[in-house]
Amino acid sequence: MGYLGGFAVTIRKFFGHDTDSGRVVTKAYRAGQGGKSDEKRTKALRLHGRHVLNRYEDGMEKCIGCELCAGVCPARCIYVRGADNDPDDPTSPGERFGFVYEINYLRCIHCDLCVEACPTEAITESKLFEFSFTNRDDAIYTKAELVVDDDGMPKKLPWEDWREGDDLNTSAWMRATAPAGDADFEGIVAWAGELGYGVRAPEGGQPAERAAAEARAHDHTDDHGGGHH
Repeated sequence: MGYLGGFAVTIRKFFGHDTDSGRVVTKAYRAGQGGKSDEKRTKALRLHGRHVLNRYEDGMEKCIGCELCAGVCPARCIYVRGADNDPDDPTSPGERFGFVYEINYLRCIHCDLCVEACPTEAITESKLFEFSFTNRDDAIYTKAELVVDDDGMPKKLPWEDWREGDDLNTSAWMRATAPAGDADFEGIVAWAGELGYGVRAPEGGQPAERAAAEARAHDHTDDHGGGHH
């Protein structure tokens, strides 16, 4: 394709028409009610987005500053420094807590390895994936921005486009295969409770869940004499 042909494609796309296929592939990204787009695709259950640092149901932080998430991160985007807890006013249940916690979202690839490495289930990834930074400093999230509020809800920053459900089913794959992503644990609830959410259920539709449903159906058939002898 020559230069003129390339410009012709660009012009057709600019005006929203593709004369070759007769249809528009790209959806309009216009603002709907509240100034937010109303034509976004439904997010996948296992979508990896912006991280949150969770609290236990009693309000204490789950992060113990062990730095395992930083050590496993292939993009080297996490920086953690732990500090000793104040015996009279501890931040976390352990001896140490995450004193400094930063994630550079200009480097993060949302692989979820930090979630898998965390021994206390402190860090999970929400479904929020849109960032509209006006400067590079905003892309480096600090602990104050990552730790959930006193009600357990993620902090919603001015440049983030949170939608309903973005805070649900966080790190769904890990929750479905806890602990540590082992497939032998699919469908087994093995996560500690979280402030604001309690003990979250594992991802739906797992083999253990299906097996239980089939067993209940089989028992129901036998109770009503549906079995063959």
